[in-house]
Amino acid sequence: MQFSRVFKRLLFFCLALLVAVSAHGQSKSAGKSAWPKQPIRIIVTFTPGGAPDILARVLAENWQQSLGVPVLVENKPGYGGNIGADLVAKSESDGYTLLIGTVGIHAINGALYEKLSYDPVKDFTPISFLASTPNVLVVNKKLGVNNLHELIELAKAKPDQLTFGSSGVGTSLHMSGELFKEMAGVQIRHIPYKGRAQSLPDLLSGRISMLFDNLSSSLTLIKAGEVQALGVTTLKRSHAAPEIPTLAEQGLTGFESVSWFSLMAPANLPPHIQKQLNQMVRHTLGNSEVKSRLLAGGLDPAPGSPKDLSKLIASEASKWGRVVQQSGAKLE
Repeated sequence: MQFSRVFKRLLFFCLALLVAVSAHGQSKSAGKSAWPKQPIRIIVTFTPGGAPDILARVLAENWQQSLGVPVLVENKPGYGGNIGADLVAKSESDGYTLLIGTVGIHAINGALYEKLSYDPVKDFTPISFLASTPNVLVVNKKLGVNNLHELIELAKAKPDQLTFGSSGVGTSLHMSGELFKEMAGVQIRHIPYKGRAQSLPDLLSGRISMLFDNLSSSLTLIKAGEVQALGVTTLKRSHAAPEIPTLAEQGLTGFESVSWFSLMAPANLPPHIQKQLNQMVRHTLGNSEVKSRLLAGGLDPAPGSPKDLSKLIASEASKWGRVVQQSGAKLE
């Protein structure tokens, strides 16, 4: 009789334990599946209209339809992308604040700035590579040059009189100009802007002589004949504008500077959210209609794993660190 009571108590205890473990597992599973349950914002560190803004809006448009929550794009330009990057780095790591990462933020600024309020690597969780685009050198048509050789001759005849604009200090567009100066042996002054939206009026009016821009951003103006494109900064011509020669084939052998964009989150993002976001990026950029639209605009979508993105950032940081050192550029 006593044995029977002990057995029943033991059986009851075991059943209660099983129920508790099961409930804990269901609760844990429910917690994982709860994301997202509030609006998501994607921070773009430049003004509207450029390549990172285009990519952010493509993601937002597609995700909002599939997730059932608002996906907002917020433009936080300035300080070479550091304002927006700092905002994301200091945000909650819950998947609701994301960043369109750039080569400038994650591979250039660490070498260029004496002090940063964030760590370009440690303060972020990599989600996926998004896309790349060649940079392109465009000049004001009134400058009177039709090819790279003529521009270099003019720059050498007028040292420090010509100017080149970019979408900000430390961007790959700025570094494209510094690399051009070094390889061509010319002295031209850099005029930084908060984004291409501010630099284009000055280029079209002649206030600046030339501009390094993302091909995807300048393609419409180039095809309309409003600016003169002298060369793309990749080793091969772009499929979006094969008529534009590379700077490398015009005498600057080995010249290569590519703008690339990624999706990042604050550090310590829960792995299940990182995985879900990566899958969402792959699904969106793998869509044939989306891919065709981006390719036609000069962007080459190529989503990948977080590990591959981390490797790219390390490689690019090494490359551009050398360019920054050789240029002597350093900012507070």
